[in-house]
Amino acid sequence: MKGLNIEFPLDEFEKLIFQIGWETTDEWFEFWNSKKDIISIDNFWDASVNEDWIWGLALPLLSQAYKFNKNFTERKIIGISALPGTGKTTLGKWLESISLKFNFKISVISIDDFYLPSEEMTIAIENNPWNVSRGFPGSHSIDLMQDKLLEWKLNGKLNVPVFDKSLRNGLGDRSYWRQDSPDLLIIEGWFLGVKPFFINLDNSEKISPPLSSHELSYRVKIQNNLKLYLDTWNLIDQIWHLKPINFEYMNLWKCNQERNMLLKRGSALKEKPLLNFLRMLNVSIPHKSFDEINSDVLLLIDQNRKLIKVGLN
Repeated sequence: MKGLNIEFPLDEFEKLIFQIGWETTDEWFEFWNSKKDIISIDNFWDASVNEDWIWGLALPLLSQAYKFNKNFTERKIIGISALPGTGKTTLGKWLESISLKFNFKISVISIDDFYLPSEEMTIAIENNPWNVSRGFPGSHSIDLMQDKLLEWKLNGKLNVPVFDKSLRNGLGDRSYWRQDSPDLLIIEGWFLGVKPFFINLDNSEKISPPLSSHELSYRVKIQNNLKLYLDTWNLIDQIWHLKPINFEYMNLWKCNQERNMLLKRGSALKEKPLLNFLRMLNVSIPHKSFDEINSDVLLLIDQNRKLIKVGLN
């Protein structure tokens, strides 16, 4: 992989590429380098995107999806677990588009698409300590999500809601239902793969300001809610975890994401509602829980979202 601005170690990366089905990283690189005209990123990512993001994440993930589609008769689901603002939505759009050029179809959905309808959401989020309108475990139609994933696995028909975060002045709501027949399904989410974790739910964590009594009690409720997601996680065949080396990097990424949404859509979280949402993201689930995600592939990123480690977990 000479000539690329890649700094993550290649020894662990080579194990991943071998597991996907290539003899060497050089052979894999030569294959994709010959497809440069097909895998153009110009319509999806701007010039600020690091080459390591393309070669360390996007193309290995596409390679894995292609292998699953080619080598298995049963339908496979890949999960992407990544904090808000990481860039997983843009990655998903690229994967959907590029897969068609290789004669198979990927559909990418989000656990956010299964947010409860507005009236049910109002009840589910009532009295949460952050006064947020959605986001934490318990604000999704969990049975619907499980049913729709299983339905696709059984008959290949995808029929899922699509959530628009710009509706209701940034509170969001379902906008329409998406029908598709993909060969492979990818589902992404900020706490995808997270399991209940009842240890150290108290103020022993380094959180500033410290957790309030309301936050502490609500954390227990969220841990109980997480139990309901486990059957959905079990339907996912492989999880790729895109993890920052410092959880707090997410604050900057999320702020930038909302700023861009405001420019593009005219509506987004800002000021006090944004600060409340960031607090929820930072404290609703113990950070230790994200260390315990049973992922198949682990990718570590720095504050600039540059990959510093890529490999099998």
